[in-house]
Amino acid sequence: MARKAIHSDDAPKAIGPYSQAVQVDAGKLTFLSGQIPLDPKTMEIVPGDVVAQAERVMENLKAVLAASGLDFSHVVRCTIFLTDLGDFAKVNEVYGRAFTGAPPARATVQVSALPRGSKVEIDAIAVS
Repeated sequence: MARKAIHSDDAPKAIGPYSQAVQVDAGKLTFLSGQIPLDPKTMEIVPGDVVAQAERVMENLKAVLAASGLDFSHVVRCTIFLTDLGDFAKVNEVYGRAFTGAPPARATVQVSALPRGSKVEIDAIAVS
């Protein structure tokens, strides 16, 4: 199986043992690692509330998709991780802006903590 690690300088570099995305031949599936609201220029969590964090997460995902030759229309599955499900509606509104057609399958879960103290993390699977 051909497997290609994808990297975008417009998204934060990996802060652990993972790729921003991995693309495989199978129709071509691309597995995007979870993105947290790191500014790729400063590698710091963006300031602001969960809306600002969700917007940065979606920008990071968009950058990794673009590095893979894809966009949000190729996304078929996402998982949203929140430290407070009370933020669901706010994050859902930001997330929904990215999908103009049929949105991908998705799961949303509350977790006790996320890396670097972020409030939201989202991963994705895309196909081309």
